[in-house]
Amino acid sequence: MEQATVKRFLPWVVATALFMEQLDSTIVNTAVPSMAASLQVSPLSLKGVVASYILSLAVGIPISGWMADRFGTRRVFALAVAVFTLSSILCGLAVNVPMLVAARILQGVGAAMMMPVGRLAVIRTFPKSELLVAMNFVIIPALIGPLLGPTIGGLIVHWLSWRDIFFVNVPVGLAAQWLIHRYMPDYRSDSPGSPDLVGFVLFGSGIALLSWLLEVFGEHRIDATSAAVLLAISISLLLAYGVHASRTEHPLLRLTLFKVRTFRVSVLGGFVTRLGLGGMPFLLPLLYQLGLGLPSWQSGLLMMPAAAAAMGMKLVAARVLARFGFRQVLVVNTLMIGLTVSLFSQVIASTPLWSIVALSLAQGFFNSLQFTSMNAMAYSDIDPKDSSMASTIGSSMQQLSLSFGLACGSLVTAWYLGDLAQSDKLAVTSALHHAFLTLGAVTIISSLSFWTLKPADGSAVSQGVQVSA
Repeated sequence: MEQATVKRFLPWVVATALFMEQLDSTIVNTAVPSMAASLQVSPLSLKGVVASYILSLAVGIPISGWMADRFGTRRVFALAVAVFTLSSILCGLAVNVPMLVAARILQGVGAAMMMPVGRLAVIRTFPKSELLVAMNFVIIPALIGPLLGPTIGGLIVHWLSWRDIFFVNVPVGLAAQWLIHRYMPDYRSDSPGSPDLVGFVLFGSGIALLSWLLEVFGEHRIDATSAAVLLAISISLLLAYGVHASRTEHPLLRLTLFKVRTFRVSVLGGFVTRLGLGGMPFLLPLLYQLGLGLPSWQSGLLMMPAAAAAMGMKLVAARVLARFGFRQVLVVNTLMIGLTVSLFSQVIASTPLWSIVALSLAQGFFNSLQFTSMNAMAYSDIDPKDSSMASTIGSSMQQLSLSFGLACGSLVTAWYLGDLAQSDKLAVTSALHHAFLTLGAVTIISSLSFWTLKPADGSAVSQGVQVSA
């Protein structure tokens, strides 16, 4: 297979699978009431359907890097898409909640292998001078999937059945399989080593417990003592992994990569930035439905300008980074994201629709530039032999930050709401406005991490981009 052909089609292969994964992570939320009615259970009892997917995704990502090194990117990526597609069918055929939860866990396992392995194939295929453009293309599905999910889910449930939400993955999965076997390169390591089972147990159980706590906190009546004990256990497990990783020759996640400044700033700084952004897909529909009194399908449509702006940014992001550099772009752009998040606190029932659309466009524009910059810069100074490990760590931290951001957005809103009734629309709207201000402040503070970059950082991936038209 010619390298030029691989470069031409590989981004489409990865983007197709990534879009399917990201869309599925949010599309289910809209269908929960219909699923509950069909399965004859309460909507609250379906919390495990959402949480099980996130937990298996968080736990499964770290082992994907070793699997790609051991069995090859083509085989693992094809297996991931096959597992995801098959489990989607099982979700649609489920006749009770336990079957649905089990299928969602399997679906999360397939998704966990997709993102880091696909990103690894892109990193190893493109030279650093071309990596920015390739990563910019691939990251778009990760931006528009969560934005389109609620809209598409609402339309499918309105016109068809909740089961069709899962069945739509089948043709996409089959198309992805054809593309994988035709255009996916097969990279593997000459010495993958043995899997770090001890590290997998320590890190996986610690992350799973912490993710579960954040998912259920504020929604279930868990007493403070139990929550504190479980939090202490999860932190202890993660600290134990840190000690284990420093003493193991081939750890599950090699934490020494954080000594590379561009990788450290991109991953850790991006983690804090995503904490502020992760809650927006959850909070904005609440604002539109409660604050503006819009039906669910219309509130979903208001999420689409951000997706359109994210796609538009793809056309200019590379030139912007080549012109101004990663340091200047990330510092200024993070401030702009914080400002746009904060401005949603001014949206009320009498706010003109055009101004809401303009604000959404601005947010999508800045978000796209931010994620493109952070994802590309993370690998600018990484040695090719470490690309698999770097991709695994980056994917793990990205998934966790978005999950934690969603939980933090919910917790902050609940804290401002206090003991007031959730049926009080004015109280909920006020709490949401305060939450936007808080999340915006967190995002602005995260810009401080990007001040530690040097002006030339990231030039390895932006120097090949022509600035002039």
